Amino acid sequence: MAVTVKASLGKEKYYTEVVAGENTLITDEPIDKGGQNKGFNPFEILATSLASCTAATLRMYIDRKEWDVENINVEVELENFPLTKRAIFKRDISFEGTNLDEEQLKRLHTIADACPIHKILTNEIEILTKFS
Repeated sequence: MAVTVKASLGKEKYYTEVVAGENTLITDEPIDKGGQNKGFNPFEILATSLASCTAATLRMYIDRKEWDVENINVEVELENFPLTKRAIFKRDISFEGTNLDEEQLKRLHTIADACPIHKILTNEIEILTKFS
């Protein structure tokens, strides 16, 4: 499945409109980087992809199993180390309004690692660029 997004940035420093199908979101840079902090920065968008995909994947599984879980919380911290070409995603998952046992939690850990964005980020990545 291919996904296409289009980012457009005019003369207003770093204020970028990103469109995917019928949906639009705004990205920007923090004030200390010359932006206006009007939207998520690119690193936050990357972490958001992992957090939201993890939550949705867990919800699909939990609903299929008919487990009673009120809320799924996924917090992702992204640390980037450009000099060593390393990035670390720290993902903290918690559940509210439930009494999941150790076996269920173990299964949910496996399911979290099966989210499509987790798989993309842990696979080999290739970026092909052209100018048109």
